[in-house]
Amino acid sequence: MTELKTKYLGLELDNPIVPSASPLSRAVDSAKRLEDAGAAALVMESLFEEQILHEQHELHWHTTAGTESFAESISYLPEHGAYVLSGEQYLEHIFKLKEALSIPVIASLNGSSMGGWTRYANLLEQTGADALELNIYFLAADPGETAQTVEQRYLDILKAVRKSVTIPVAVKVGPFFSAFAHMAREMDAAGADGLVLFNRFYQPDIDLEEMEVVPNVLLSTPQAMRLPLRWIAMLHGRVKASLAATGGVHSAADVAKMLLVGADVCQMASALLLHGPEHVKLVLQELRAWMDERGIESVQQMKGSMSYRNVRDPSQFERANYMKAIKSYR
Repeated sequence: MTELKTKYLGLELDNPIVPSASPLSRAVDSAKRLEDAGAAALVMESLFEEQILHEQHELHWHTTAGTESFAESISYLPEHGAYVLSGEQYLEHIFKLKEALSIPVIASLNGSSMGGWTRYANLLEQTGADALELNIYFLAADPGETAQTVEQRYLDILKAVRKSVTIPVAVKVGPFFSAFAHMAREMDAAGADGLVLFNRFYQPDIDLEEMEVVPNVLLSTPQAMRLPLRWIAMLHGRVKASLAATGGVHSAADVAKMLLVGADVCQMASALLLHGPEHVKLVLQELRAWMDERGIESVQQMKGSMSYRNVRDPSQFERANYMKAIKSYR
């Protein structure tokens, strides 16, 4: 029987399919459907520090209505109810998921202050999360801020959180570093148990009717997987941290490619939102069939067999591949 077991963040998983942070984790029912379909673990939707601060501001406003103490500065935050789960509800939801599911539950945290990162990381651990994913989002919009400063901020957050919790910690990062391989090694050395490649930083759009800047969420397409595929291939065997592929993973073929270059797990969201939680079962069936046809006995056997270190021509992942791609286009 084909063996799909893998290890991620020190957790023994039945297979490499892990639903990433998405609305599907908001309800116990949809989370249970993911588990029933074969999901090996579940990443919860991110808890935002601004979310908790907004709640605190609202409580303060309700208890001081009619006074001059209301802070106009909180008006930039989303309207009441924009966050589906409040901070307290998020912690309670972890309890509910842990009671209902037998698979690991990975909390996701997006902080805005150093104290927030460590405080809420500790709370999430106390609530029962099996692991923690740091969803770090910083836009370096200040022309006076150097790349070194931005990189050090990531490392400082990781080190502080790593000291405050004992559960495994993964870092979900974007690709926008001038020397990503070096940055990955630095995060590895700073204590990251896993690297999730890559975070999709949603870009704003323009509403031409209202002449306003508006948020715009677009689901990923399979084409998006090329970027994490390349970097996972480059990093496999060169960092100790587990490697998770996310962004553009829609099918069993996508999963197979990611495993071949060295991914420990593949995180999926867009495909599950498009096709429903039961899509996990189809992907696993097709992955097992693909492995059986080629006599591949286990995920461990195929993992990293086509990584930068193991492929016959490593230049295929570098500049030479760019030149060949341009010349081969018809």
